[in-house]
Amino acid sequence: MERLTDKIAALPPDANYFSLEFFPPKTQMGFANIQARLERMAHSLRPLFVTVTWGAGGSTATRSLELAEVCQRQLNLTTCLHLTCTNMSRALVDKALEEAKVLGIRNILALRGDPPRSEEYNMHGEDDSNKEFMYAVDLVKYIRKQHGDYFCVGVAAYPEGHPTDSYQEAQDPMRDLPYLVEKVKAGADFIMTQLTYDLDAYMKFEQLLRNHESGTFKSIPIIPGLMPIHSYKILTRVTKLSHVNIPQPILDSMEHLKYDDDSVKQAGVDIITNIVEGIKKTPSPGPRGFHFYTLNLEKTVSFILENCNLIPPYTEDSDGEDTSAIATSTMDAIPKDGQPRAFTRRRASSINSLPHNRVIVDRAQLHQAGSNESSKDSATHEAPATSAGMPAMPPDRSTTLQISEGLGALGREATWDDFPNGRWGDARSPAFGEIDGYGPSLHVSAAVARKVWGHPVSHEDINTLFRRHVSGELYIVPWSEGGAEEATGGLNPETKVIRPELLKLIDGRGWWTLASQPAVNGVRSDHPIFGWGPQGEGFVFQKPFVEFFCPSKDYKSILKPIFEKYDHEQFAWFAVNESGEFESSLPAQPADADTIEMNPDNVNAVTWGVFRGKEIVTPTIIEEVSFRAWGEEAYRIWDEWRRVFPRGSPTERLLDSTKKDVWLVCVVGQQFGAGTEPESKEEEDETKLLWRVLAGEQ
Repeated sequence: MERLTDKIAALPPDANYFSLEFFPPKTQMGFANIQARLERMAHSLRPLFVTVTWGAGGSTATRSLELAEVCQRQLNLTTCLHLTCTNMSRALVDKALEEAKVLGIRNILALRGDPPRSEEYNMHGEDDSNKEFMYAVDLVKYIRKQHGDYFCVGVAAYPEGHPTDSYQEAQDPMRDLPYLVEKVKAGADFIMTQLTYDLDAYMKFEQLLRNHESGTFKSIPIIPGLMPIHSYKILTRVTKLSHVNIPQPILDSMEHLKYDDDSVKQAGVDIITNIVEGIKKTPSPGPRGFHFYTLNLEKTVSFILENCNLIPPYTEDSDGEDTSAIATSTMDAIPKDGQPRAFTRRRASSINSLPHNRVIVDRAQLHQAGSNESSKDSATHEAPATSAGMPAMPPDRSTTLQISEGLGALGREATWDDFPNGRWGDARSPAFGEIDGYGPSLHVSAAVARKVWGHPVSHEDINTLFRRHVSGELYIVPWSEGGAEEATGGLNPETKVIRPELLKLIDGRGWWTLASQPAVNGVRSDHPIFGWGPQGEGFVFQKPFVEFFCPSKDYKSILKPIFEKYDHEQFAWFAVNESGEFESSLPAQPADADTIEMNPDNVNAVTWGVFRGKEIVTPTIIEEVSFRAWGEEAYRIWDEWRRVFPRGSPTERLLDSTKKDVWLVCVVGQQFGAGTEPESKEEEDETKLLWRVLAGEQ
């Protein structure tokens, strides 16, 4: 029930502290798994507080409040709930604040969200919050008016300047200052900054605030935001979307390592560590804090925190027990007189923790029969009846930290999903499908969207956008992940390999491709186009696949007959429409199925790598749960696109009707040339089968 400013004030003046940000996972499986991750990180790292993100327009409201409840009530973590106020139901603002009170949350990070849409862009009249809230300062004032000092309110600041709503304006921290002064004077208690990788820019910004003539920022906590580097792709994408500069030395070092995620992570730990140590040296009027955007992953941030000595020291209260004192045999749990005694916490933590099945025995009878009846070897496979079924206590804090860092036999609990790859990853991962939990987005402002995509009024206009994109003339379409530079054309090098095949689908069929990859049959990991992972230490493989929107009539008259002719052993496929109808090449999960568990029959690894000294790595999988989750988002992006245009306009009506008609289809070619002679006709026939069939050539 503590306010953040009270917790900060209770620290020694020269203390350092940190906080962690999490977003609500997209799938039920991810939500189940993040609870274990949060519990482990809370135990081993002990952050001063955690924050839970809130999707733009309240898009993640229910899941955000559920995750906040887990943090605050189940794990007793001081929790700060993000809250945006634009383009959403006005009632949702009050509901979120009241729900936060019920949950015992006393900390709110007050944000604007996306630029407020005017009434003519309000599709169904549901976005009435814009009548009262246009900026974050309006939300700060409202919280103070309605709830007094109950909530500790934080606001955002941007060391390199707030990203502008117009593509014509440049970012400038000086232009933002009057608005930040207004937010603090309206009642903000602390400031949390946008992520930064530019130490000089951050230090200059903080000095600017501390020395401001108004004195507004003289003593207020200013907490810099830092994002651990998980991969080159995520780094460049996030910084592009956030309009954040990467200093050239950092960019150069990442460019050199970009195909090997493990090396990128290791270098990233050093980069963030250096930034933290640099900020520590900056004078502060009180305890110095750091906020880490975790992306719902734990290994990298755990290493950074340990490197920077930010993890609070072990105390009796923090359960810093010496694991070496734990006996390796459970036999000692029962005294030789045969009478059970109460288990201490230390002893209980080892019971039933061995990674093998054991025989339940009665220790008293075993002792009476003589010690020779049970050898030392067999003893390790026995468990006393008094402990049978007793759950193991959590490991001590030192062991938990090692798990979070991916060390030891249990380290896989922290690293099994440590290959961040957005929606193509494992749907069981808390990090699946997102880079920030912000929700469906065009990744560009409305002004940029209209400039780049124009005002389509026919299907041919939409077709032209996709043709231009695949041809390299248009760097982004509404479903692009974002982060591409305009001058690059927006296509991956491997996509260019199958450009002719994609253009046949667009021009010949009128199907709009969103994602794809060619077949790859065991090329070296340092291949200039397809290589990834440890360079020169393995081989990578790919099944061909393509994902696209197609008209309902084409799905029924063209695709369904193709799928009937080619069975699952040749083509695996998934399809969904706007109303939620789902079909696939394998039976779907029943409506009453437990969605916490993945349907193993519908899992398809489409990219994998075999490397020296490693388990097989599968960064790209396509399966039912992840496809369904992406389908929901893909159709919501149609809505985001049409909201760029006035209600009832020809473009808005076209996009709405198109969304209701098309099917989203993903087709995976199961053959990728395995066992064929390289560059032979047999290999070509296998690797090209998918494209020839879909184009109507075979």
